[in-house]
Amino acid sequence: MPFDTTFRRRSALGAASLSVAMVLAACAGADDDSAEPAASTAASEAAAAPSEAAAADAAVLVADSDLGEILTYADGNVIYFFANDTEGEPSTCEGDCFANWPPVPAEGTPTAGEGVDAELGTTQATDGTTMLTVNGYPAYYFAGDEAAGDTNGQGVGEVWWVFGPDGEPIEG
Repeated sequence: MPFDTTFRRRSALGAASLSVAMVLAACAGADDDSAEPAASTAASEAAAAPSEAAAADAAVLVADSDLGEILTYADGNVIYFFANDTEGEPSTCEGDCFANWPPVPAEGTPTAGEGVDAELGTTQATDGTTMLTVNGYPAYYFAGDEAAGDTNGQGVGEVWWVFGPDGEPIEG
């Protein structure tokens, strides 16, 4: 029956959407079950452009966005801070959290582009890989960012924030 097939598809889509929302809420922390970003931007509006003077081999760059200057990886993807992490400690994000907030991988010593005033380093991720740190905090991407410069993870659960050039989270 066509109706039955359509109903099943819609039910599956609804269940998948609910699952994604629940995973985001779980990553946000126990105090806030909101999975909605505080500031969602379309790729066309938030096309973060790395500064033209950025070194070609730099791993971390400064880019302009609707949030002001923010840190991105060399590929233009925005780098996020997780408020549940502790400075100088390994990542606390694991499992489903890592599926939505993958660690920014780092090989060797990370390099900073022009305007990056943050201290860059590395730490061990819970999956055993080496990940980037910014001012001693583990750094992440957001799986919901579809294009370089997207900041769709900004404010999720009031614990995920983009980094400013000084390595401090930009809240709000």
